[in-house]
Amino acid sequence: MAAVDPPRVGAPPAERADAARNRARVLAAAAELFRSREDPRTVTMDDVARAAGVGRATLYRRYPDVVSIAGALLGEHERELQERLLRGAPPLGPGAPPAERLAAFYAAMVEHLEQNLPLLLAVDAGAARFEVGSYGFWRAHVRSLLVEAGAEDPDAVVDVLLAPLAAEVFRFQRASGVAPARIAEALGRLAHRVLAGG
Repeated sequence: MAAVDPPRVGAPPAERADAARNRARVLAAAAELFRSREDPRTVTMDDVARAAGVGRATLYRRYPDVVSIAGALLGEHERELQERLLRGAPPLGPGAPPAERLAAFYAAMVEHLEQNLPLLLAVDAGAARFEVGSYGFWRAHVRSLLVEAGAEDPDAVVDVLLAPLAAEVFRFQRASGVAPARIAEALGRLAHRVLAGG
């Protein structure tokens, strides 16, 4: 049976020039707000509208809530990582043993978390983490590695392997003084232990 690519975050729709300018202003203002707040989840739609210099109606026409704005900011980063997983060079892309691919995925995700933590905290907080499209992609990827390695009960194990990548967990580790390289190394060891022989 042919392999099926996991669902990916969709590309943004085509837009008019004035709408594109407004979108760029909104995203730039939101990115700065998310970076500047100790807790990015405190950013409101009113904050974004004021910072971007656009009306609330203009903002709500495109984005129903702050989470959707953060998701739009993350989209390009996540599409690029998804492309590398699907078609990039091994070990992150196809062609390496499952344990090596999982370790490479963990390393790439740690880098993603380090670069985009404020946005991820806004989008992936708590139960919302499971509702974003990228989680479905990461889950399908890790599950396929478990299946390829012949791991027992991949449906029960896949979310356990993704749990250490929760934004709140990463923030706690970084606040505790654990460097990203140490986190990636620890997750790499986990990948090799879970998929031993894979």
